[in-house]
Amino acid sequence: MATNIALLPSMNALAAPDAGFRIVPHNPEAEQALLGALLVNNEVFDRVADYLQAEYFYDPLHRKIFEIIALLVRANKVATPITVKTFLANDASLAELNITQFLAALASQAVSVYNAEDYAATVRDLALRRMLIGIGQQLTHVAFDSPVDLGPREQIEAAERQLYQLAENGRYDGGFLRFGDAIKVAIDMAAAAFERDDRLSGIATGLSDLDHMMGGLQSSDLIILAGRPGMGKTALATNIAFNVANQYTLVQQPDGTQKRTAGGVVGFFSLEMSAEQLATRILSEQAEISSERIRRGKIDSNEFAKLAQVSQTLSSAPLYIDQTGGISIAQLAARARRLKRQRGLDVLIVDYLQLLTGSSKRGSENRVQEITEITTGLKALAKELQVPIIALSQLSRQVENREDKRPQLSDLRESGSIEQDADVVMFVYREEYYVKGKKPREGTPEFEKWLQEMEAAAGKAEVIIGKQRHGPTGTMELQFESEFTRFSNLAKAEYLPQRVF
Repeated sequence: MATNIALLPSMNALAAPDAGFRIVPHNPEAEQALLGALLVNNEVFDRVADYLQAEYFYDPLHRKIFEIIALLVRANKVATPITVKTFLANDASLAELNITQFLAALASQAVSVYNAEDYAATVRDLALRRMLIGIGQQLTHVAFDSPVDLGPREQIEAAERQLYQLAENGRYDGGFLRFGDAIKVAIDMAAAAFERDDRLSGIATGLSDLDHMMGGLQSSDLIILAGRPGMGKTALATNIAFNVANQYTLVQQPDGTQKRTAGGVVGFFSLEMSAEQLATRILSEQAEISSERIRRGKIDSNEFAKLAQVSQTLSSAPLYIDQTGGISIAQLAARARRLKRQRGLDVLIVDYLQLLTGSSKRGSENRVQEITEITTGLKALAKELQVPIIALSQLSRQVENREDKRPQLSDLRESGSIEQDADVVMFVYREEYYVKGKKPREGTPEFEKWLQEMEAAAGKAEVIIGKQRHGPTGTMELQFESEFTRFSNLAKAEYLPQRVF
């Protein structure tokens, strides 16, 4: 594990001039005018407190005055030059300053309530620039004197984390949303679904029964896809990933911009399998050639030509794979943000959740706490990037001890946090897997019964939705072709042509 390096210096360190050569950006007049407005009208504090911190003030005295004002206002007390003076009178560092005159001067320079927000934004932006300068300086120092166990890649990822923290620190687009605005967003979503041929509000998975029950993959959802080994979790995830990427369609708008009308850009974190293995699976699915035969080269010239043709089609699909194993939730988040910034991102898949690590040493000592950090981080990332995240998860062995081996929510490993943070929990179950393992000796009555059970279960898989915040729960059947690791819609009897006898 690389050394955890803190690239972001303290605010106080950033307040000093840069080695005597350049003064870091600041505006004492804006700080004083803002403080004056706060002293004259305490309602200004409610307008700026959401995104303004005491540390953003360059001058230490201004910082201290803002802290006192904040404490007084939050205690439902009046903050005026007179009340603030009480908390500054005994400060030895201000002995040479006439506090009364200084506070009165601040109040006299006050700007209006409406202009105060612009001044607060100026103070905040200058502080962020100072912090950005500090990150750059510290990054340079670390790069020059890099420890043996801290390689360039780790330095880059650490810098990305610090830059993201700085970006989040500077955000002030949160807070309450007027209910009317929320209603408008909901109506727009319903209208978009109504106008689409598939009537889905989310991104289609290519599996119609699953789409019908979920309405597609919904933005900001954390979707847990769980199952025991051999059930086909990864196969279902790769099928969905390819279907979404292959359907990706952009339409030119009248204003010159492009709008996504179907499919999307997919990011796939494969923490267990290599990119080559995933690619082989998708090639096998689309070319209908066994992945085992592809790996061993047991194909003829016609099949090879088919593979080449399919690979040309697949190469243009916007599907991006990160095969790095053992990464932390913080590293995954940084790479997902980078992908969205550089290539776009509409769906994110993580295979699988238990192979991620937490960002703190304390979390690694307690696996339940670590899983909680991971699932909370994935849900926060889904909301931040406004994309659905599908995270695969293992199930505990207690499934194998039951007669009916269909999974339940309680079978999730460290189920508390996973079930709590997930918007949707889906299980993959294949009866064929278990029936196949109970094959009796041929020629016995049990063998005939087993053949009937195998015929009923062959090529079928169940997707069980055990939890869904915005839709129904239930079970749907899919067709599964193990030779090609392919899930597809199951041909139902009512949709088949009428038989003629």
